[in-house]
Amino acid sequence: MESTFGAIVAALGGGLPILLGHLALALALLAGGVAIYTRLTPYDELALARDGNAAGGLAFTGAVVSLAIPVAATLVTSTAAVDIVIWGVVALALQLAAFFVAAKLMRNLEDQIGKGNVAAATVVAGVQLGAALVNAAAMAG
Repeated sequence: MESTFGAIVAALGGGLPILLGHLALALALLAGGVAIYTRLTPYDELALARDGNAAGGLAFTGAVVSLAIPVAATLVTSTAAVDIVIWGVVALALQLAAFFVAAKLMRNLEDQIGKGNVAAATVVAGVQLGAALVNAAAMAG
């Protein structure tokens, strides 16, 4: 019993620093992706959401989740920090491209989100999430 507990503690001591390092990298990639996304989009979804605009909140949530999914996939497929960073940047670039494709599908997206059009926000979030799932699956091989 004592040797099993000792083995668990030893494994935790060896694995925990790696887990925390990979988690920190993934969260930094996600924060960077969200920051870039908020600067590239023509409207500030978070500010709209703070003002009670449901479409802004939905669009922002869709963006954050769609950025997080492929970053999470990099944690599954990569064991080295440099791989996580490289594939994470690729994943984020693909997701940002997906936003611009989704924005082209909806005419006057900026006005629609600003006016609280939840249907438009749902389409954009859906396209982003769909792209995120395909992106993550492609990374997983």
